[in-house]
Amino acid sequence: MIITILCITILAYAISGKDINGLLDKLKNVDWKKKTSNLWGKIGTYAKKAGRVTSKPLLQLYYVLMMGETTTLEKALIVGAILYTVLPFSLIPYKAHKILGLLDEGVAVLYVVKKVQNKITPEIDAKVEETLNMWFGAEGAAQTA
Repeated sequence: MIITILCITILAYAISGKDINGLLDKLKNVDWKKKTSNLWGKIGTYAKKAGRVTSKPLLQLYYVLMMGETTTLEKALIVGAILYTVLPFSLIPYKAHKILGLLDEGVAVLYVVKKVQNKITPEIDAKVEETLNMWFGAEGAAQTA
């Protein structure tokens, strides 16, 4: 739970331009494989509700997270964005603010995708498409192309 709060806080601070170095220091010795082992299930559950197009950037982030060369900052931002999107809480609740309630999650994901864009390789995109085809069928890929 502490890692979740730290990652979401780092994401919010990074988006707003605040200093995150002190928070990053707290994540130096995190076993990311262990701490993120349940993300896959959360993404899958979210994907079934949200659909193929919305799930694609989350999967891209997940596969970048699993790469060996991903920095601690990138891992924190990715975990923060994924959890902020898939968990049932939000800074701007959808029920109260409709469109704004969706935008905060979208901004978080797009911010992080832009930060790690250079790590989203053709191999990662192929894994993402394979996963999406498994979850939604190949017909959905043709419709969204």
